[in-house]
Amino acid sequence: MRVLYFSRDYTTHDRRFLQKLAQSRHEIFFLRLENDSIDYESRLLPDNINVVEWSGGRGQVKTQEECLRLMPDFSAVLEQIKPDLIHAGPVQSCGFMTAMSGFHPFLVMSWGSDILLDADRNEFWRWITKYTLDRSDFLFCDCTAVRNKVKEISNYSGKAILQYSWGVDIKEFSPGPDNSNFKDSLQWSENCIVLSTRNWEPIYGMDVLLRAFHKAYTKNSNLRLVLLGNGSQENAICNFVKKHELDHAVFLPGILSHAKLPDIFRASDVYLSCSFSDGSSVSLLEAMATGLPVIVTDGAGNREWVVPGQNGWLAPPGDFETFSEFLYQASIMSHEERESIRQTNRNIIERSADWNKNASKLLELYERIESQFI
Repeated sequence: MRVLYFSRDYTTHDRRFLQKLAQSRHEIFFLRLENDSIDYESRLLPDNINVVEWSGGRGQVKTQEECLRLMPDFSAVLEQIKPDLIHAGPVQSCGFMTAMSGFHPFLVMSWGSDILLDADRNEFWRWITKYTLDRSDFLFCDCTAVRNKVKEISNYSGKAILQYSWGVDIKEFSPGPDNSNFKDSLQWSENCIVLSTRNWEPIYGMDVLLRAFHKAYTKNSNLRLVLLGNGSQENAICNFVKKHELDHAVFLPGILSHAKLPDIFRASDVYLSCSFSDGSSVSLLEAMATGLPVIVTDGAGNREWVVPGQNGWLAPPGDFETFSEFLYQASIMSHEERESIRQTNRNIIERSADWNKNASKLLELYERIESQFI
């Protein structure tokens, strides 16, 4: 088949999907809706991926009105490529444009927050979400929370839904020594390192995270925070660190290449995310694959992976005091407690979130679509 993979930007997640698709017998075309100037993924596109040049993919596209203005060019792309299948997401942008085009077969891919959060922004966003879902032929999602929400919004057949965790490369993300000497380079070899890998955007609760860390640090000054990423909250984050005199305890390295992430996880002692919305968070799964204890927001997506008292902690959304208390508890865990969590989390990932095993299910869906429509 000729498959058009239509995504909002070019992220590490996009690259993983494209790399898997490039290994298939299908001819894959990549259409990028926007380029918001953030370097989410520094690696080149995989071989055998055909990049579609068009008027989109060059700047930011933040509204549905901007999507509408791109529709004539999108129609021209479809006429030029003549795809057999469009695989598009998030729902309210790339999915919406595909729905408006009237193209079939149409596989819409939820990115988690598009259904769990964006669908409830207001009535207009809910209408767009339902419009898109109603006009798609298949849905691909990563967790039960998204699946259930889709069924609330649209009369979607369970047979048309493919659900699996995107997962992680379990060979790449695994427990082991810090081969990069990351702790030593910061002179933090005796400290308890808390790791955050989420982008610096309001949805990820960076203000909650900083307040939680600061309060936990006042109880245990051995704590250190590594805050990967960048984003619109950069000034607020830097100002908080300076105001509370945390320069010596917080490291802000920016966005690191994907190749460096496994060693950063292995050098860390606790994973922390205060996000207000998660499906099956790949960052969480990477932390679990590395054997870290995890502290995340108590939401439906995270509850599919974290059981308090067994492999981590769940804190109410926005509750920095509870996050702080859990951080303190994690910082004083015994070696035996850490080892128990390490084994538990690794076992969970090997069983349910192996990227290479799970991704084959997408290709199986492609085969099903081809036999049904082509």
